[in-house]
Formats: sequence, C-alpha cells, structure tokens
Amino acid sequence: MDELVRRLTAGGIEAHADSLTRSLYTTDASLYRIAPTAVAFPRSTEQVEQAYAVARDLGVPLTTRGAGTSIAGNSIGAGLVLDFSRHLDQVLHLDPEARTAVVQPGVVQARLQAAAATHGLRFGPDPSTSTRCTIGGMLGNNACGSRTLGYGRTVDNVVALKGFWGTGDRFDLASGTRASGPVAKQLTGLGADNLELIRTSFARFGRQVSGYSMEHLLPERDVDLTRFLVGSEGTLAMLTEATVRLVRDPAVRVMIVLGYPDITVAGDATPSVLLHRPTACEGFDQRLLDVLHSRGGTSPPLPPGPAWLFTEVSGEDRGEVLARAEAMVDDAGLGAHSSLIVTDPAQAAALWRIRADGAGLAGRSPAGKPAWPGWEDAAVPPTSLGAYLRDFDELVVAHGLSSAPYGHFGDGCMHVRLDIPLDAPDGPAQLREFVVDAAKLVATYGGSLSGEHGDGRARSELLPLMYSPEVIDLFAAAKHACDPDNLLNPGVLVDPAPLDADLRFPARRTPTPLAFSWTADGGDFSQAVHRCTGVGKCRADNTASGGVMCPSYLATREEKDSTRGRARVLQEMLNGSVVTGGWRAPEVHDALDLCLSCKGCASDCPTGIDMASYKAEVLHQSYKGRLRPISHYVLGQLPRWVRAGARAPKLANALLRAGDRVPFAKSAVGVDARRSIPQVAADPFRSWAREHGLRPYDAAHATGDEVVLLVDTFTDSFSPAIGAATVAVLRDAGFSPALPTAAGCCGLTWISTGQLDGARRQLERTIAGLAPAANAGVPIVGIEPSCTAVLRHDAAELVPTDDARKVRDATVTLAELLARTPGWSPPSLDGVRIIAQPHCHHHAVMSWAADAALLEQAGAHVQRLGGCCGLAGNFGVEKGHYDVSVAVAEQQLLPAVRAAQPGDVVLADGFSCRTQLDDLLGRLPGGASRGTHLAQLLASHLSG
Repeated sequence: MDELVRRLTAGGIEAHADSLTRSLYTTDASLYRIAPTAVAFPRSTEQVEQAYAVARDLGVPLTTRGAGTSIAGNSIGAGLVLDFSRHLDQVLHLDPEARTAVVQPGVVQARLQAAAATHGLRFGPDPSTSTRCTIGGMLGNNACGSRTLGYGRTVDNVVALKGFWGTGDRFDLASGTRASGPVAKQLTGLGADNLELIRTSFARFGRQVSGYSMEHLLPERDVDLTRFLVGSEGTLAMLTEATVRLVRDPAVRVMIVLGYPDITVAGDATPSVLLHRPTACEGFDQRLLDVLHSRGGTSPPLPPGPAWLFTEVSGEDRGEVLARAEAMVDDAGLGAHSSLIVTDPAQAAALWRIRADGAGLAGRSPAGKPAWPGWEDAAVPPTSLGAYLRDFDELVVAHGLSSAPYGHFGDGCMHVRLDIPLDAPDGPAQLREFVVDAAKLVATYGGSLSGEHGDGRARSELLPLMYSPEVIDLFAAAKHACDPDNLLNPGVLVDPAPLDADLRFPARRTPTPLAFSWTADGGDFSQAVHRCTGVGKCRADNTASGGVMCPSYLATREEKDSTRGRARVLQEMLNGSVVTGGWRAPEVHDALDLCLSCKGCASDCPTGIDMASYKAEVLHQSYKGRLRPISHYVLGQLPRWVRAGARAPKLANALLRAGDRVPFAKSAVGVDARRSIPQVAADPFRSWAREHGLRPYDAAHATGDEVVLLVDTFTDSFSPAIGAATVAVLRDAGFSPALPTAAGCCGLTWISTGQLDGARRQLERTIAGLAPAANAGVPIVGIEPSCTAVLRHDAAELVPTDDARKVRDATVTLAELLARTPGWSPPSLDGVRIIAQPHCHHHAVMSWAADAALLEQAGAHVQRLGGCCGLAGNFGVEKGHYDVSVAVAEQQLLPAVRAAQPGDVVLADGFSCRTQLDDLLGRLPGGASRGTHLAQLLASHLSG
C-alpha cells in the first residue's frame, strides 16, 4: 500500500490509502463489499497510463470507477481503484453537424445532455441514474434505460473509443475501421475460428447483455472492436475517451398509461404494444406504489390498475403522434381495462419520476423489509415476458420472499429487489439458492442473466447456466488476449468469485443502548445505515425540481460529503475492519462534519436514509459522559440561554451587541466571527398572546373550535410578529387559538448536536403540555417548520409513548390545517410574485404540497426554490462551516433573491432561512427581514 501510493504521488497523481477514503470505495450500489488498497484520481490520459504502469509493476489489480452506481458489483476491487468522475469529466468536443460528442469517461450523462441540448440534440440511452451515472460506466455495462426502443443501447450509440488494453498498449478504435496491433489480431482470430459458435450463441435478442459481446468479432460485423468493448465491465481495457452518437429529440412526445388487472397480464400485452412503435414501454404494479406511499411519498393519479404500462409514442407531427396514442388505447389486443393519454410534459415527468426512482423504492420490499439487488435485471424475449413473470412470482413465493418487480417491459428486462434475510446466518445460502433457481428459469426462456447492468460479481458465476462450456472458454480466451496478467477487474466475468462471497450486509453489530428507537428498522442502527443501496441520487443536483439532497456534496463535490459517502463510512464503522474506532472514529466525524442535518435525504433519497438522525445518534454516543465542543453547550442549548435572556431583554441585547462586535468573543464560543448574533424580542410572543386573550388549552371548557399553538423558542423570542400573524389567520378561519398547558421546547438544538438525553427531557415536558389537546383530537399548529418536524418525526423516536404518537398525529402546519377547513378560502394574492424557500425539514418531513396548493388557490405566482438555505440551524453558525454554508446558499437561494423584482415576496417560514438571508444580503431598509412567513403574508392580505 505504501509503495503504491508513494510511486503514484511521486508521479503527480492524487492517490490516497487512508481509512476514510478506502471506506468510501468499499462498495457500489450492489450487495458486495471489497476494501481497496488505494484510490487514485487521475487528471489525464497520461496519468491513467502511468497509474496502470505502476499497478502492473507491483502486481496490483486495477478497477476503474465512475459514479459507483453499479448494481452488480463491477466497480469495486481489492487493488487500486481509479475514480474517473472527479477530474476526467469533460465534454471535449461536440459536433452538431456530425451529431457526435467526444467525452472523457467520467462525464456525467446529464452534463453531456445539457451540452447537447443547446444544439437540440441528446445522447439516446437514458438510464434512471442519468443525473449521476457516467458515460464510462454506461460503456462498461452497455447501459440502456427506458427509451431503448427509440434510441438503442449504449453500444448502438458509440462511434469510437480510446484507451489501453490490459497489456498496456494504447488503442484508438473506430466503428467501421479495422483495428491493428497484437490484441486486435488475437481477437480477430477468435472470431474467425469460432464463427458457428458465436452466430448461434449471441445477439439472439436485444437485451442479451451477459458475457462479452462476441458477435462483434464476426466478419459480417466488420470485426468491430469498438462495439466489442462495450459491456466488458472494465475487464479487458481502460477507456480514456469516447466518441458517441447524438440524436435529435422528436418534436412531440405523448405518454400513454395503460392499467391492467395484474403485472403478468401487462407482460402478455407487451408484444401488442410494440406493434404501435413506442419509444418506451415500462411496467410496474401496486407493490412499488405501496412502498412509495409507506415512505410518505405521493404519486400523480393513475388510471385503475393495480398494474400499469407507461408507454410513449413520439414523432414530428402532433396529429400523427396523437393518432398513434389513441390507436394504442383502442387496440383490444392490449387487454388494458383503463387508460390515460398524457400530453402535458410536466404531468408526464411526474409520472416518469415514479419509474426513475424504482431502484431506490424497491430497496424496501412490500413486506416492509430491506430488499436487495441479488437478482436485478434479467431479461427474456418480450414475447415470453408474461409467462416468465408468472413463473418468477411463483419462484419468489416458493422461496418465502416478496418482491416488487418493475422494468423495461418493451425489452423484456425486469428489475427486482428481494427481501432475502442476508443478516441471518443462512442468508447467503438463501441468496445462492434463489439466484441459481432464477438463473435456470431465465435460461429456459432463452433469456439473459443481465439485461443492462452487467454480470459483475452478482451473476458471473452463473454464466455456465446460460452459455455452453465452449462459450465460457471463448470468454476466457478473449480475456487472456486483452489482459493476460488478469489485473483488470479480476473476479468478474472470467474466473469469477462465488456470487455469495464478499457480501455487504448488516452484521447486527450495533452498540446498545441507542437513543433513537429506530422503529422503521426494527430498532437496529445497522439496518438503518444499510438502507443506503448506493444508487447515488445524492450525487445529483436535485434542486431544480425542488429537491434538497445533498447540499454539502453539491458544495464540495467530495464523496465523503454525500449522503451515500457518509452511509458507507457508518457501515464501515459498524463492520469494524477498515474504520476501527467505533462511534468516536475520526473518519466518522470527518464524514459527518459537513452534514447540515437538513433531513433532505429523508425524503429525497429513494431508500429513506435519514442522515440527520444518524449524525445525532453518532454525536450522542461519541460524547456520552465526555466533554463536548463549546458550541454544543452554547448553540446546542440555545433555548435555555434565550429563556434566561428574555427575563432581562435590554441587558441581554446589550451583551449580544457587544459580543457581536468582538470576533474573539464569538470564536471563543464556537461561532464563526463572520456571523451576526440576533437580538431577543423585547415583548415575547407568549406575553403578547396572553395580552390578546390566548389561554392554556382547557379541555373542560372546550367549545370545539380550539387549536393549540406549538410555541417554539424562535417564534417566541426572536419573531413574535409571526406568532401574532398566525393567530390572526387562525381566527379569520374560525378557530380559537390556545396555548399548551405548559411551556416547552421541541429540543431541536439538542438533537442536532447529539445531546439526545437532554432532547428527551425537553420533549417529555413539551409532550406533557400538548397531550391534553392531542388526546382530545385538537389540532396542534406548528409555526416554525423545524420544530414542527421534530414533533412529526423525531419525538416519537426519542419518547416512544402513546402520548408522543398522538401529539405527532395531531401536529399540523398552518397550510395543512387551512386546507382541511371547510368554508375557508385564502385571501386573494392575485398579482403577488413569490420566491418561496421551503424549509428543508418542512420539505422532508411534512411536504410543502399543502403550502403550494394554498398559494395556487390564492392566485399567487410562485417560484419554488430547491436546495437548502445553508444555515441549517447551528450548522452555518459554527466555526469551520461558514464557507460551505455560503456555497450552499449560492446554489439556489441567493441568486434567486438577488434577481427578485421590486415588490416580490421572499417566502421563508424557517428562522434559519430568514437569518441566512439577513446575514448574507443584509436586512431591508428599516431593519425588516428579507424573508416573510406564510402567516405574515396571509395576514397582510386579510380584509379589515
């Protein structure tokens, strides 16, 4: 290890072998885990060549990696991992006339699409991971996606490749041109010597991806080594540059949703659908939707199912495309009992998003158990799909499992995750037994073990069930010709490792007792962190569609700062081999340091990772019985100090102003010197409330129109005007606002700093003060989104009592309450332009849908921002976080506010969001905050 890193770095190559880096690359999106010796990040073709020369000299295996989203385990290895996604990520040239693009292997597909879109072009294949997968990875696996029917596979869209054979020799290949050199000569000979074997064994249907694509060695295919290399999973060569074909998007797309009584009938209908020349034909059933809904997600209305085909027809003439769509709906041979034609692109995009998130959603089985990608993307000829699905469902039941299959019905390629209990003693044996049976089933239908993700470590051992011994020997000969020393991705395709070796699964090594209950994961922290399947959505910029995850990764572009990276480090902490220090391991705290605790992953991660809670648990366990950082005592117990200051607000504010002017004073308490310190209100909201007739809730004298306000520290002590506005709106809606029977705090600042025993004590008092109302069915209205989210999510995990659960179920946002209030309609906001920054916790825990619907009903024009404000409670205030905090704010919030027109309203319900705006852009003239709460906006437009 030391010699490898020394020689790489001596040559100017960035390389690391520390335990943090190695833990980030132990796995991909598969079941497998192999710790690398080192990881390098080459910046040029020359550095790739140099790195391989060093590895060959030392006899170290080498694995190339893009986004690490492989589901088959073909982007991990025990030797040197070359990550191309950090530096080799450029579109080098784009020729709109020739409709080609020259790219480096680490370029994310979405980046290529953005560059091509300026010329009205696109790269055809569109896997669901297109926002983060790299072109190199797509070439390695021969990726396909939903629109293969229209655009073909990756192999159908490659023009030329450059790189190195495993012999170290460079190549420059182009389709239609005979290659030269010793490797090319050997491969040409293999094709010539095995014509009958290759012609009868390969290219039997479109999604036959398993093994090497030997058909491209045939003379009638011009011995096309460019195409031969596509799908070889990094076992034959290292690619450094690719020329890909671009296509022009059709002018018109129309989506047709067809409903079926079950998924097998949808499979039977697929051949008839294909007669209508769709560009896409995807299928799934209610099982996938049930998982989505169980996670609090919503889906657009679908025609009656409970199974559906999502199809698409496209073309240049709208009338012709609509006619084809209607003909598909009218085709009695399809067997559909319901249908929906969708012409609105936004509605279609929302529907397609369900399918795009399938891989993450399927990470929980219909039975609510963890589900794994052990049998992920097998394919059969589409004419056999219905029969195969029936047999597959019977196989799943026979093995005592459950699944939610979905996939590319038009290509006969099915995705599925299975709830095999891999953490049980016989779990690996159950995995082996099932996948062997499944492979035999696919083989009886003339299918392929892999339809687009490659064989990797998951299926390479099973290739003899699909191919003859002669074909297996042919694969070995091709591997030996290209990589005679077996250094490129060994253990994949040729001489494979056993499919149940090197498995990554929860080892149930979670230390106890835990502070959170982790009820969704059976009380097991290990199960919780292993929710991360590695699909890598956290590496994509989801903010344009209103998403939040993962703000710190978007700021730093470091894998350790992604949700996935943090989950990997926590998995290694529990595994205990690479990261050995337990809860207090420096690697763990390094990975978690820049987590904003925004909870964006709790909603945006398809598998439901909740890194904010994981971080809180880690901090709690790490500092239990130990001295904490000073910021934990100051910022983490902020409500306690604010309550003390509220007893003498003039004195408190004088001290705060003095401290604000002295950078050392802020630094001494763990606050960044560039941050301002807010002032305590002279007249807290609770005092105002009592003066204006609000009293503690009294069940004995209830009149039926009461609601109880969750009076949080931020509203009470810093923004009492927002509380007053909330009261005004509630009274206008016919409610009688009341206070809790006892003052309390949600404990959020204690939670975010991992002081979970203190948070529990705070919450116990708060729940006691709210329980009388909750038990009586009285709504509890939150004002500050983060505090509302605590009661809706964290409280019942920290205080697992019936009262806590009832308080959780009774707690609503203002918009949620108003939406269900009969006879009330919002004041007119016609002509009001709103820039809305939903609070991260609001988005993640409660959903901002009710607020959006209310504003639409009021007639406002709303520009909804995604991403986080960057302050995120104590995060952006602490020393060491300021620069990242500002970088996060620059992703969406600050540019949008700078571009605001006079009279625009910046809607920011969160105290953190408003503070960040005031801190970075300055308050408005007169000292008014740049952000407005929804209650203030509504109250200002109430009549009278």
